[in-house]
Amino acid sequence: MVVTGIAPSIRKLVLEPYVQPPEEILPGQDTWYASTCRQCPAGCGIIVRVINGRAKKIEGNPLHPLNQGKLCARGQAGLQVLYHPDRLKNAVRQVGGRGSLQYEPLYWSEALDILTEKLESLSTPNRVAFLGGLLPSHLYILSTRLLNSIGAESPIIYDLHSALEGRYSTLKLSETLFGSPELPIYDLANAEVIYSFGANFLETWMSPVSQSHAYGNMRQGQFGGRGFLVQFEPRLSATAASADEWVPLKPGVEGYVALAIGRIIVEERLGNVGSHRPYAGLYQNIDVREMAAASQVPAEDLNRLARIFANADQAMAIPGGGLSGQSNGQASMLAIQTLNLLVAQFGKVGGIFLSQPGPTAAYRQNPKVDSFGNVTDLVDRMQAGEIDLLLVHGTNPVFELPASTGFAEAIARVPYVISFSSFVDETTMHADLVLPDHTYLESWGHEVPSPGSGKPTVSSQQPVVRPLYDTRSSADVFLAVAKRLGGEAAKALPWTDEVAFLQELADELHGSSLGAYDATTSNSFWALWRQYGGWWTEKEIPREPDLSAIPQDPLPITEPVYDGEEQDYPFHLHLYPSVTLSDGRGAHLPWLQGAPDPMTTATWGTWVELNPETASKLGVDDNDIVRVISPYGELEAPVVVYPGIRPDVVAIPVGQGHQQYGRFAQKRGSNPVALVSAITDSESGSLAWGATRVQIEATGRKEILPRLESLAGEGRESIG
Repeated sequence: MVVTGIAPSIRKLVLEPYVQPPEEILPGQDTWYASTCRQCPAGCGIIVRVINGRAKKIEGNPLHPLNQGKLCARGQAGLQVLYHPDRLKNAVRQVGGRGSLQYEPLYWSEALDILTEKLESLSTPNRVAFLGGLLPSHLYILSTRLLNSIGAESPIIYDLHSALEGRYSTLKLSETLFGSPELPIYDLANAEVIYSFGANFLETWMSPVSQSHAYGNMRQGQFGGRGFLVQFEPRLSATAASADEWVPLKPGVEGYVALAIGRIIVEERLGNVGSHRPYAGLYQNIDVREMAAASQVPAEDLNRLARIFANADQAMAIPGGGLSGQSNGQASMLAIQTLNLLVAQFGKVGGIFLSQPGPTAAYRQNPKVDSFGNVTDLVDRMQAGEIDLLLVHGTNPVFELPASTGFAEAIARVPYVISFSSFVDETTMHADLVLPDHTYLESWGHEVPSPGSGKPTVSSQQPVVRPLYDTRSSADVFLAVAKRLGGEAAKALPWTDEVAFLQELADELHGSSLGAYDATTSNSFWALWRQYGGWWTEKEIPREPDLSAIPQDPLPITEPVYDGEEQDYPFHLHLYPSVTLSDGRGAHLPWLQGAPDPMTTATWGTWVELNPETASKLGVDDNDIVRVISPYGELEAPVVVYPGIRPDVVAIPVGQGHQQYGRFAQKRGSNPVALVSAITDSESGSLAWGATRVQIEATGRKEILPRLESLAGEGRESIG
């Protein structure tokens, strides 16, 4: 018997349903939408490629004056936020008790009724608290108006990213020096010499995409020679690796170097800006040799650095986030910023300007970071039973705050907690009710970038796709609750929805002679507002700092204080934000988990960086597990032997160690913030997150760390 057969012809079809497409959109045709990135607080402009109703690619907006078409890896990974498999798909109530992760879905009408009832049942308005990260500007305005309308305090703004970049300390310094709490803009593109003290401006600090673009221009040598960068910090970061010179300082002594350089410039009358006599009194208590001994930088090197700085036509000194993490951070930042005064670089090309607060009064109502002291005051009130309702948006304090603050214990004493997170993280798992916000690619909004550019700018945000799930904009939640509350709340938030609110604000800019575009009607202006990705001026309008508030008293010499006795804890703990994961907010995205660290090539985990000399003394090598112990906690992680670090410093990246936050982040690595003391800089009130000492113990175990050159470690291939 003979059997014959013919194989069937197989054709693969990919069906992508597009419910109610816009009439002018053809199937398969791509459309680009302008919006604003929310992967960090910088506020870069983006354009998103959408095909058949699906977002496919994110790029920088070439028209936007801040990032000028550039975008970082975190911005590119925004698609994975939108399509993440672990996103909350609707409002939920935790029914098995806090931490049970047993959720019951709710209709939004019921969820809004619960929030309204909780606000109405407060015995006094001060028994509700709102803790947020750096909220989108429009959301901050609406939440503040809602809270103030019922007599409650404005939101407390605090997150780990802002703490690591020293945002509050920088605002405090600007207020002290210039009488205005605005972030400075450093004109990197036109600088000739840059002295960066702990500012990793090519990585995560402030506005890294804009700064990287400007740095590239500086390096092109527009003044007849290639720009010169010196980086002062204990670890060789990617920014330090790009510098001409790296000065590995012990944490906390950066101010001594700046004081010595300033004293040399004044005493020897260096530079080309005229007499330094008006500033002689600032340095009358400074002895260069004492500063050299305290900083461990030889006096001859300080003299050389002073001459390079003073003799440049466009020189600037940048006090970065690493300084704010020390107990003497504010004093060090003051000493460094004063160097710019000596070389007359405030308000000059290649110097320092201030961020524009916003083009109109409505656009000047932007969130400012609170002090760490305000956060600990809230924790004390929670612990004392003085808070009945806690609202949390855009921050994860259980993960981000040092364990010694007691936030995890305090939140258990709050009768009702509501989170607006799109993901179940360490704080959301303590919430009774979760009202998940849209992701930023499904949302409306606006942002006044700070630090911005020389052009006054408002970045617009619009949905690039329809919401994938039954989530709801937090702005619309507040508007709906205000309507339910009635009275003063309804008067304070009279808009039908957030789009009506945003259109009303945008209309204030309609007809401005400064704008890069104009329109005949409000509706056409609103269309251009979305097409361009915001509003900005055609020309640079730099804001010069007011120098009338410059202190005349001698600059303080403040000795750094470290938590932990040196004989018991011989190493300084140096935390640094991951280039990709930031403060941990990017840990749930596999693209970012798999992107190698630029200095160690490590991925998908936590590691401990040790100088080869230190590793040899401890008898450990790459991939050996060590135990890092502080007075407040301990963790275990594999070693990376790293020559670019001082022998008395241990460096650990921040971002890993989540117990929740989705399958790609959960139970991966360790959270080094658990090691940190809750001491503060007494002058600024900032958390001194870099002032903790640790000890290291070898465990005798080994674990292969996933690295770019070796895929043997546990990494992406292990994800189910």
